[in-house]
Amino acid sequence: MKRIFIVVFALLCFGVKAQESSSNEVKFPAADPSPADIVYFPLNAPKAKDATKPVIKIVYSRPQRKGRDIFGVLEQYGKVWRFGANENTEVQFFKKVTIGGKKIKAGTYSLFAIPNKDSWTIIVNSQTDKWGAFSYDETKDVVRTNVPVKALAKPIEYFSLTFIAKEGGANLIIGWDKTQAELPITFWNKY
Repeated sequence: MKRIFIVVFALLCFGVKAQESSSNEVKFPAADPSPADIVYFPLNAPKAKDATKPVIKIVYSRPQRKGRDIFGVLEQYGKVWRFGANENTEVQFFKKVTIGGKKIKAGTYSLFAIPNKDSWTIIVNSQTDKWGAFSYDETKDVVRTNVPVKALAKPIEYFSLTFIAKEGGANLIIGWDKTQAELPITFWNKY
């Protein structure tokens, strides 16, 4: 009888322990409304069978328009913007580049912008791993350059980045809502 009691007691304890572990399931966060994305130059670098090495890699979050007016309203003219959503957009140069006439060493940097109606100031900053533009530090700017913007007839729903190859480098194409900007980047040597 004593053995039966010990076995029953052990089974009850094990059953309670099993119930506790199943009721403590991990709760994963919901999908982010501004999903993270990566763009490379050359665009095919991560998928190339010939092991093409990237020259540039940009990790950014892609906020949605959701029917809102973006530039001049949600993202106010003349104010520093984090160049996407969530954490700062980060650009990694795998070789030396020139932006706005300034030579930049290979490394990882953050990107910011100051949107205005007819032009944007694009900022390459040495501070990384920050959230938004709340802790933006102008003293960490590596380069600031002004680029013209053009109005698009059809709005772009998600903040989007891509590259277009050019002689000796690439242009970073930036688009969201009814606005597009283009940042010329020159490579110190052929990629």
